[in-house]
Amino acid sequence: MIQSSVSITNELGLHLRAAARLVVLANQYAASVKISANGKTVDGKSLLGITSLLAKKGTVITITADGEGEQEAVDQLSALVQKGFPTTP
Repeated sequence: MIQSSVSITNELGLHLRAAARLVVLANQYAASVKISANGKTVDGKSLLGITSLLAKKGTVITITADGEGEQEAVDQLSALVQKGFPTTP
C-alpha cells in the first residue's frame, strides 16, 4: 500500500471536472484507489464519492493505492492534483 498527501491548488477546489479527471486516471490502474479528506475516505474511482469530499482550495487530500501499479497510480494522481488539474497533460 502506497500513499501520498497533497494540497488542492486550483481555485475551484475538487469540483466536478477535476474529480472526473481523477476518476478517469484512477481507473487506468488495477490497484484499488482511495481518496481521503476532511475525515472521510472514498473510492478514488467513484465520481460521486470524490465530489462528496467537498475539498476546497488548500484542502490536503491523501491518495492511497493498493495492488498492481500502486506506486505509479499514486505518483500520477498526486501530480495531477499538484498541477491543478490542467486541461492538457
